[in-house]
Amino acid sequence: MNLLTQKSKLKKTSKELGVRVFNFGLPAYKSATGKLICPMADSCVKFCYARKGAYVWSNVKPAFEKRYELSKTDQFVSKMYEEIVKKKPDYIRVHDSGDYYSRKYLHKWLDLARLFPEVKFYSYTNMVQLFKEIDLPPNFDVIFSDSGKQTHLIDYQLDRYTKIFSSDTELDRAGFVNASKIDLFATKWFSKNKKVGLIYH
Repeated sequence: MNLLTQKSKLKKTSKELGVRVFNFGLPAYKSATGKLICPMADSCVKFCYARKGAYVWSNVKPAFEKRYELSKTDQFVSKMYEEIVKKKPDYIRVHDSGDYYSRKYLHKWLDLARLFPEVKFYSYTNMVQLFKEIDLPPNFDVIFSDSGKQTHLIDYQLDRYTKIFSSDTELDRAGFVNASKIDLFATKWFSKNKKVGLIYH
């Protein structure tokens, strides 16, 4: 089972920027057994790209379920450690689908970030309160989604956050950095602009 993969957007990002970017994904919104993977998802469920297309193909969907099952175990950190050593990423996007479904699970990723200070980790998330209650390692960046149940907790002056637009023109006029094609433009390492724009797809 591949724990770290590269979808087309991350392949393009890697090529354009000359870095190695991989992602880790869980089932989108709910697992096959109905377990809630994105506890604070709200309107984003309606337009979630990870609930359609290649993400739900019969040869792809089971892999997300297997990663979810592993993420609940005590072996997750050691297995992910081996995968990071093997694939040598510069950046890891935690969750191209899914979210931090529990505090315990989040801390497994924080442990990994501390084990690999040379690797940069980043996530889009609706779990605003959970992240407000912890101190992140310097090699971990988070971008809050603007379509979850905790948007009222986002500090729009201080926090990095996303907004979905219907066109590049609309995004540019609003003064957001465009991370639709180059994923790392969403992070603090590539943009000082904390307003991250994505185009609906």
